[in-house]
Amino acid sequence: MRLLDRRIGLLFAVFLVLIVAASMRAAWLGTVRAGSLKERAVTQQVEDLKITARRGTITDRNGVELAVAEDAVSVFAHPFLIDDPASAAAKLAPVLGREQQELISELGDRKTGFLYLRRKMDAAAGEKVDKLGIEGVATVDEPRRTYPQGALAGQLLGAVGTDNVGLSGLEQQYEESLHGSDGHRRLVKDAMGEPVSIVETDRSEPGEDMRLTIDAALQERVEAVLEEVGRSHSPRGATAIVMDPRNGEVLALSNWPRVDPNDIGKGSAYARTNRVVAASYEPGSTFKAFTVAAALEQGVVRPETKFNLPPTLQVADREIGEAHDRGAVELSVADILAQSSNVGAAMIGLKLGDRRFARWVRRFGFGRPTGVRLPGEAPGIVLPPERYSGSTLGNMAIGQGLAITPLQMGAAFSAIGNGGILHRPHVVLGEKDKGSRVVSRRTSSQVMKMLEGVFGPGGTAQEAQVPGYRLAGKTGTAEKPDPKAGGYSKFKFFSSFIGLAPANAPRLMVAVMVDEPKGEYYGAAVAAPAFERIVEFALPYMRIPPR
Repeated sequence: MRLLDRRIGLLFAVFLVLIVAASMRAAWLGTVRAGSLKERAVTQQVEDLKITARRGTITDRNGVELAVAEDAVSVFAHPFLIDDPASAAAKLAPVLGREQQELISELGDRKTGFLYLRRKMDAAAGEKVDKLGIEGVATVDEPRRTYPQGALAGQLLGAVGTDNVGLSGLEQQYEESLHGSDGHRRLVKDAMGEPVSIVETDRSEPGEDMRLTIDAALQERVEAVLEEVGRSHSPRGATAIVMDPRNGEVLALSNWPRVDPNDIGKGSAYARTNRVVAASYEPGSTFKAFTVAAALEQGVVRPETKFNLPPTLQVADREIGEAHDRGAVELSVADILAQSSNVGAAMIGLKLGDRRFARWVRRFGFGRPTGVRLPGEAPGIVLPPERYSGSTLGNMAIGQGLAITPLQMGAAFSAIGNGGILHRPHVVLGEKDKGSRVVSRRTSSQVMKMLEGVFGPGGTAQEAQVPGYRLAGKTGTAEKPDPKAGGYSKFKFFSSFIGLAPANAPRLMVAVMVDEPKGEYYGAAVAAPAFERIVEFALPYMRIPPR
């Protein structure tokens, strides 16, 4: 009997200890752990998800889609709800295209409340994840950015990150209007984890659509021409712009090498840069058009004014010579521009003087951003006259000793072709300005007539012709600065050609710049043929009649 009593007492004691332990555990869970347990319980039953707004569509001027939002699926997980991370990772890895061990590490971290396993997958892959039925793993629909035309205008358009935020180009510049307003959705589940209600607490608002001034067909042609330049001359890079000089609309803007915004990470930093606005270079002989325009406007020369040109010209510590050796010669201002005489242009610049020359450089828009509203636009480098040395004016008059962007040059040439009116370049349709007068209509007409001579006998681009059309333009070949040598490189050049068509009533400004071409490097041999191929397509395509 005593043995039985002792056993009953022992059982009672064990039972009492268990009750006390359970009570203490309950008290601990109800006080110390109450907050975290409640959070876990709520998380299992309620999920607050962001609804990413549909990004606005970007099209060309004719409605061709360049950037669109399409349906996609993102996969997320609550690791503390996953009992067997290894098993879950084994099932998810082939669907998500991720390393199994990496997933095990993420899913096994039970301190993590929420994490994305893969963002913006194809909808079909999302369905496969849902069919796996893994507790703690779910999907949510959200749009992703795609570029239907691939690499077309890649640097101009820019790219969008996984969080739907513009990282570069137009996507970055117009982020606020393109993005829209994100919304929020609350998903409530029952004890079995099945959804019982979905409430949209904040409605998402799609971003605004954007129509560009760019013409996709013309853009494609320009990029194809630059691709040919890349194959033929193996340059470091090349850029091209086509503008309507009458209003500043940019019809094509291209950088080579190309970069595909669908996979922006594959491009080098150089390729991703929109060098049309972000890169500055010494223009060389294309700048002589502005030296002549300024001198005409100031009345210090006329087109027929003659200059006796020596073979070389000493300006302070710099000897200025021609691209090709010659003896002494007499040339008019018109001939100086048509034949691209360095000595002649320097003498015209010296006749203007420091301060007048500097004022006209600024009036044409050099030394400050154009206001095109693209990220990373450089102002260029233009010294004020008080910082000129003895040879500065002679250098600048022939397009060296200052740095400008391709877009600045394109806009300034457009002003010469537009009767002297400078328009702010723009790439979004409807962003117009009234323009400002830079030079008189008479000076504009005189310079245009001289630039026609570049295509005539003795001109530097006489082989670049488009049957039925009169053209005006200027070649440029600039030695690149070489900091190590303390001067200019004898092996690295920047070749360019800028022209207007038709010459008597310009509708197109086309600028082609080629950075460090191999082999031939003169603008007439490298950039002028590219200008010709672009213009011979653009004139009939834009239905501009022969003149």
